[in-house]
Amino acid sequence: MEIGILALQGDVSEHVSSLNFAIENVGLDAEVIEVRRPEQLVSLSALLIPGGESTTIAKQLKRFGLFEPIKEMAKAGKPIMGTCAGCIVLASKLVDQVGPREVEPLALMDIAVNRNAYGRQKESFERPLKIPGFGHTFKGIFIRAPSIVEVGENVEVLATLDKEPVMVRQKNILALTFHPELVLDSRVHAFFLKMI
Repeated sequence: MEIGILALQGDVSEHVSSLNFAIENVGLDAEVIEVRRPEQLVSLSALLIPGGESTTIAKQLKRFGLFEPIKEMAKAGKPIMGTCAGCIVLASKLVDQVGPREVEPLALMDIAVNRNAYGRQKESFERPLKIPGFGHTFKGIFIRAPSIVEVGENVEVLATLDKEPVMVRQKNILALTFHPELVLDSRVHAFFLKMI
């Protein structure tokens, strides 16, 4: 089994470490691969889109011919997780677009997102999050984080911060506005792996 991490830009190495740790804890026979080409998607059981810069990631999805193949992967029911910028890329609507379409999202999840809603890098923060089935809280790290401002009726809200969704799931798609790869806690990655 292969679990892919989109490796065009962003927190790739941190996610590789977290996924490898989660694979060991869950007891899966799986390998993590860094994805840069469309042909690498074919053998994947799941794909993770990391945080980074959403405009860059969105443009490179088109440039490297990954945009449509990822959409097809989602339609086939394979799990896809996006964190921070990855959440933006998964959204169906971006409410803070300026000028011509700056970011064309994959539109895989019925959510509307406001990019960088929590402020600049220096305004980053940590907050404990209650996630169903996790037992104790999970440390949410928010860095230039987006906010999920609307969720469709088929979207399940798994965690909130001040009543605002920060972790949501719609069938095989999982989106987070925080960075689970930056803590020594692989429960979010294990949750994702269990979606396979």
